[in-house]
Amino acid sequence: MHILNALYAQNDEYKKVTSQVAGIKHPYLNVGRIEGGTNTNVVPGKVTFKLDRRMIPEENPVEVEATIRRVIEQAASERAGISVEIRRLLLANAMTPLAGNAPLVEALQKHAATVIGEPVPAVGTPLYTDVRLYVERGIPGVIYGAGPRTVLESHAKRADERLDLEDLRRATKVVARALSDLLAG
Repeated sequence: MHILNALYAQNDEYKKVTSQVAGIKHPYLNVGRIEGGTNTNVVPGKVTFKLDRRMIPEENPVEVEATIRRVIEQAASERAGISVEIRRLLLANAMTPLAGNAPLVEALQKHAATVIGEPVPAVGTPLYTDVRLYVERGIPGVIYGAGPRTVLESHAKRADERLDLEDLRRATKVVARALSDLLAG
């Protein structure tokens, strides 16, 4: 618990760091999995947890990881008998906008406004998607999808995550029309 409390105290500090990318507020972390113990009346001899630390585009991944490690190691050192082993499972750099994204963004916005009937702003989102792998290699890419505009509205990663089929139809039309424009040009 001491380590978790230290991590969530650090998470409060992340709220003071803001991104310049519209749609992305601040970095954050979440401990999403905790395992340990054999029974309710036995103190666990070992506990493992996995955390997800979402970076904003302005952050340096090396510094982010060093801070997480320092927070965990410091908290562990403050309690006798606690030792820690820290392993990175995945490093997912934050996606950053590329100049080459503009034609794709413009085509999607143009057709989204027509199909949906209102402007769709270009904003960042704190999601983990594979498009970041292309962008890291200099290949323009954007995230565009159907449904609610925010993660909270979509109930993403929750039992009631959902998508209205009409939203899917509209998004399909937007993508098809945008691709038609880009391939014709």
